[in-house]
Amino acid sequence: MKVVKVAPAGYAEEERHVRANDRIYNEKFSYADNRIKTSKYNIFTFLPVNLFEQFQRVANAYFLALLILQLIPEISSLSWFTTIVPLVMVLAITAVKDATDDYFRHKSDEQVNTRQSQVLIRGKLQNEKWMNVRVGDVIKLENNQFVAADLLLLSSSEPCGLCYIETAELDGETNLKVRQALTVTSELGADIARLAEFDGEVICEPPNNKLDRFMGTLYWHGNKHPLDNQRMLLRGCVLRNTEWCFGLVVFAGPQTKLMQNCGRSSFKRTSIDKLMNTLVLWIFGFLFCMGIILAIGNTIWEVQVGRAFWTYLHWGELLSNVIYSGFLTFWSYIIILNTVVPISLYVSVEVLRLGHSYFINWDRKLYLSTRDTAAEARTTTLTEELGQVEFIFSDKTGTLTQNIMLFNKCSINGTVYGDVYDDFGHTLDIRERTSSVDFSFNPLRDPNFIFHDEGLLKAIEAGEVCVHEFFRLLSLCHTVMPEERNKGELVYQAQSPDEGALVTAARNFGFVFRSRTPETITLCERGRPVTYQLLAFLDFNNLRKRMSVIVRNPEGVIKLYSKGADTIMFERLHPSNQELMCTTSEHLDEFAGEGLRTLALAYKVLDEDVFGEWSKRLLYATTVLDTNRDQLLNQLYEEVEQDLMLLGATAVEDKLQEGVPETIACLSLANIKIWVLTGDKLETAMNIGYSCNMLRDDMNEVFVISGHTSVEVACELRSARERILGHSCAKLSTAGKSILSDSDSVFEETIIAEYALVINGHSLAQALEVDLEQVLLEVACLCKTVVCCRVTPLQKAQVVELVKRHRGAVTLAIGDGANDVSMIKAAHIGVGISGQEGMQAVLASDYSFAQFRYLQRLLLVHGRWSYMRMCKFLCYFFYKNFAFTLVHFWFGFLCGFSAQTVYDQWFITLFNIVYTSLPVLAMGLFDQDVNEQFSLRYPSLYRPGQLNLLFNKRKFFTCTLHGVFTSFILFFVPYGLSLSAVRDDGSHISDQQAFAVTIATSLVIVVSVQISLDTNYWTAVNHFFVWGSLLMYFAILFAMHSDGLFSIFPNQFPYVGTARNALTQKSVWLVILLTTVVCIMPMLVVRFLKKDLRPSLSDKVRVLQRSIRKQGPQEQSLRRVRRTSSRRSAYAFAHQQGYGELITSGRNMKLASSGHSVDNAPRDGSHTHQIEPTHKGSSYTHHIDPALKDSSHTHRSGPASTNSSHPHTADSSPDYKSRTHIVDSAPKESSNLIESVLGDWGFGEGAASQGSHAGPSGSTDAFGGITGGRSDSTEAPGGVIGGPSHRTDAPGGVTGGSSDTGVEYGEDQSSVSEIIA
Repeated sequence: MKVVKVAPAGYAEEERHVRANDRIYNEKFSYADNRIKTSKYNIFTFLPVNLFEQFQRVANAYFLALLILQLIPEISSLSWFTTIVPLVMVLAITAVKDATDDYFRHKSDEQVNTRQSQVLIRGKLQNEKWMNVRVGDVIKLENNQFVAADLLLLSSSEPCGLCYIETAELDGETNLKVRQALTVTSELGADIARLAEFDGEVICEPPNNKLDRFMGTLYWHGNKHPLDNQRMLLRGCVLRNTEWCFGLVVFAGPQTKLMQNCGRSSFKRTSIDKLMNTLVLWIFGFLFCMGIILAIGNTIWEVQVGRAFWTYLHWGELLSNVIYSGFLTFWSYIIILNTVVPISLYVSVEVLRLGHSYFINWDRKLYLSTRDTAAEARTTTLTEELGQVEFIFSDKTGTLTQNIMLFNKCSINGTVYGDVYDDFGHTLDIRERTSSVDFSFNPLRDPNFIFHDEGLLKAIEAGEVCVHEFFRLLSLCHTVMPEERNKGELVYQAQSPDEGALVTAARNFGFVFRSRTPETITLCERGRPVTYQLLAFLDFNNLRKRMSVIVRNPEGVIKLYSKGADTIMFERLHPSNQELMCTTSEHLDEFAGEGLRTLALAYKVLDEDVFGEWSKRLLYATTVLDTNRDQLLNQLYEEVEQDLMLLGATAVEDKLQEGVPETIACLSLANIKIWVLTGDKLETAMNIGYSCNMLRDDMNEVFVISGHTSVEVACELRSARERILGHSCAKLSTAGKSILSDSDSVFEETIIAEYALVINGHSLAQALEVDLEQVLLEVACLCKTVVCCRVTPLQKAQVVELVKRHRGAVTLAIGDGANDVSMIKAAHIGVGISGQEGMQAVLASDYSFAQFRYLQRLLLVHGRWSYMRMCKFLCYFFYKNFAFTLVHFWFGFLCGFSAQTVYDQWFITLFNIVYTSLPVLAMGLFDQDVNEQFSLRYPSLYRPGQLNLLFNKRKFFTCTLHGVFTSFILFFVPYGLSLSAVRDDGSHISDQQAFAVTIATSLVIVVSVQISLDTNYWTAVNHFFVWGSLLMYFAILFAMHSDGLFSIFPNQFPYVGTARNALTQKSVWLVILLTTVVCIMPMLVVRFLKKDLRPSLSDKVRVLQRSIRKQGPQEQSLRRVRRTSSRRSAYAFAHQQGYGELITSGRNMKLASSGHSVDNAPRDGSHTHQIEPTHKGSSYTHHIDPALKDSSHTHRSGPASTNSSHPHTADSSPDYKSRTHIVDSAPKESSNLIESVLGDWGFGEGAASQGSHAGPSGSTDAFGGITGGRSDSTEAPGGVIGGPSHRTDAPGGVTGGSSDTGVEYGEDQSSVSEIIA
């Protein structure tokens, strides 16, 4: 009996001991239960924790200290309620918002924790909530149920203890994966009594976040059974195509691998929040300096002047001490001058953020009607940071793609099918209303399958043998498992989506895959059942990049059907296929240019004797216990897969989310770097990169990092860095630039060539180590595109943290599944897409919407506006409060430093709350520098936010200087003029209250005029608030100085008639007018000169917008630019090795009554085959189907097919080798020019043809990209710039010639050149 030492509580777990059906034993280890918690607070911790978080904001702590000072009567000249009421309001508003957010997290947790699961307790299955499941429990799962915890699979309804799971919430992949129970436990089946008696003990690794690894041992009946990841069902998976299974809970709740990868919720603050904390400290220091200056002045004044008044002012002994008097004066001025940072600032900021969040929620252009899903701002504290994003980290599956594969086109025997033509033979764009093929003749059709070319169906009906063989191959050569739920209702369970798409296409065209056994495959060909004998299955792997089946048809002919990557298949074709190969290669180039996934299809007729001899050697290779077994098998596969006859090629579309390429292109023009972090395999990720135009053929180089050790990864990364810098050194030296600042973002912009980095998950794990992370980040930032594949959820978060930590840039993470939660939480801004993978990403996000394309509008419109509005709001707020407050500082020199206020207390209380709060709120909510159309059309407008140009320390210093200057003018101009000013009756205007009214009125008018000049976009609300606030000021002023209020509250309103007496004098109004002009004119002159001599990009676009508005609406001509990549992709999606073994062994099939034996299948290796005894006496000959010898290959170019030969010389034959490390960027001819940046009203870097590129173009200028440098461009009439360039920063996302979705805007505007000049 094993003796287990129980570790004390809090001790780090080194290994886990779990005994089945023994809660008492397992409770000794204090393992976590299955309850999860993503919320931050509970009813007891909310108040202290939330207040602690809020007082991390320096301003809140600052105002709390001021409140304490105001409670001391000796130094306070203002009432304590003027500070405590706004402070409590700010804290309460923020607390309510945080509580609301956490309430939804509690609801989400409760929804998950209260799910039901069947748990085996005391010999009976009982329904228990997930949160009550414990480590060591045996639970039952049924089909389509979520896995409640990390389970060791014990048994299942499928043969040999197999079960199928979907891991979309773990790695984003929706293809099914296989798990298998140990043989000793699979025999338990569904016998509840035996399962209840099961007392095996699992000793395994402690909880960790590695999704692809598990190490452990099962001890049972004195035997040891090794455990690995193939025996585990992880929390978050969904059971598919399996009626039931039983599992033993090994990890529960927060210790499951899913939760270990989720990351922690953190308190997110914007960069402006952090900057304001710094500025508040600066202001506090400035406040202390002013207090010290005035305190010293008070001490000196008391010594030199004040002593003369002590006889008349009966002060106490302490107050007679000049030092103590100066000390009290210091704190008095600290209180009086504290309005340089009023608490209303933070209330206003929260109101603005709330308003900006509601604008996002109310935006109908972010609403997807088909799903009834609107955008939602789930947090209100990050809106302005949406305008500062530099890095976007995106998931792939469900975010960029719909994970829906569609059979789009095909090439069969040299004829292309899939295009639709008009009566003149011109290709038509396929739209929703385009008529589709009627498959109603086929009762077994898939009703969701759509194909638009009637020609393919006609070819099948005409009995064309090559077309029949094409679809026969698709229905035979695959790993799909059929499931007939109802009569005639076939459901295919495919290991990868593209497999399902191809088999579904064959199904609809009349070649229906019905069933399979280990020895046979049954089809329904055009309504006739046909059974093929499966002789061998040559499985797919990443090196072979193809799969083949060898079958015997009912006529007894043995055929090999093969499909795979065209570069691999073309090398194995019979020499007689040369002409067809060239034609098919052209078609493959067309398909790849449209971003389609391609496969080449071929077949071969095998001789009986030759196959018999080959099968014997194959049987020997599969049974030999040798380390070279895989090599022997590959040699045999190579031998038989030679001299193939080409049938054609398929083109499958991985449907991208609508508008993804346009969005990526547009965001790239805004200088936003987009990194794709996906759990998919490398080729899948790269193919999606090409479809989205993130990867392009005209890139100088695509670096693939795939090393397994840190040394290999370091070598590959350093090699990539040397190639990038070496390629650019010559150009940088000629430009006079140094490479010493290679870590600077400015240096990155000098890299004219375009590079891409693709890194695998195991390599990324090495690169994220401390000694390599800087190299990884440097290389990645020098590349235009970064794709990380096969990454775990935790690695996604680590990549985000790496960029946050070392780049100091604002990051945004976007995803739709539970596997994206960790990076969503790690990024500055998390965006969840309401997709098909549940709501976990949305619940963890800051913003959510339905499709990736909405990110463009969220950032370039809402984000940019929010940032611009917030910056203008802050600049104006600091300006007006310095202008308001520092009048007291100047007055201190004339009042004996006695802490006397210039304004009366009511004006001080109402200035920020009533007189000036609404105009600045209106500007902060509604202002626009340019409208939304121009914001989207000119992505370069987004750049100032990334560079933090609109509000920074320099801008703050400028605003405060402006405020100090205004305060100086506001005090000394009225003061100087009032010394000699007289009333109409000749008496002096010398009382302090009249002086205060003059200054206060001047201040309100000056700040109102200032905000009027700052406002670019006037609405009715702005007019109402600005002019209404002025009227409100005069109404309250006259009311407070009226006889009525004095008679009711004589102590609070003692200055009767002051306003009426002062403001009825012409001299007072002349003083106010002069003060206003002197305050405003310098600023007007500076702005005029700046816009005339150094206009910003926003200024230029605003002028352009006004000129277009005067000319009236213009029509926009939209034209799609098709991507013409020569890259071909095959087996793009997560196809895995090993499914052939499952099929031929029969371990994934239920035993049928048809007599097929499963036991005869070999089970001793990873490569298993079903070998058919051969007939003797036949010689080795290569059979070519006579029906397929026709060498006439046609390309359908109109409604009627026409035959035309395609001669190809040796020189014109394409290179069929796959594109490797270096991409040739030699110049190509271009026949059609894309309209230039000026002609399109965009910011481009030259022009590009439909797919042609030549040489690097110059970089963009301040206006957004007028080409310069090495662009061999030719100016054409109307502003069209010809010539090739690497990329075109045209609106709508034209990124170079390889863009297939960029939308160009053509508008005939003759005034652009004048405007730019």
